[in-house]
Amino acid sequence: MKQYMLAVHSVEGAPAPSPEQMQRTFAQVDQVNAEMLGAGAWVFGGGLLPPDSATVVRVDGVSTTMTDGPFAETKEQLGGFWVIRCADLDEALAWAEKCSRACLNPVEVRPFQDEAG
Repeated sequence: MKQYMLAVHSVEGAPAPSPEQMQRTFAQVDQVNAEMLGAGAWVFGGGLLPPDSATVVRVDGVSTTMTDGPFAETKEQLGGFWVIRCADLDEALAWAEKCSRACLNPVEVRPFQDEAG
């Protein structure tokens, strides 16, 4: 079985959901999480704090620099993720469709590199 990351993207400038919509979204995501667990696809998942809570660490030779804020200057940032185990890409894409519908945001699917040996 191959592992995939389903990355949830939050879009800067998108209207913020109401508190009621957020509660519905949390319930929908919980339902998809339970379905993944029941199917044996769930490995790990979690939501992230906003991009402005990030710290970027850069090492150049012997010096280390730490700066506040996200690494990428972009209108879309990683908002959360799932790591799932699937037989193939088609199965991962089917989970991503359910996840996107549940969390109301775009979900990117990326396979993990195969482990050597």
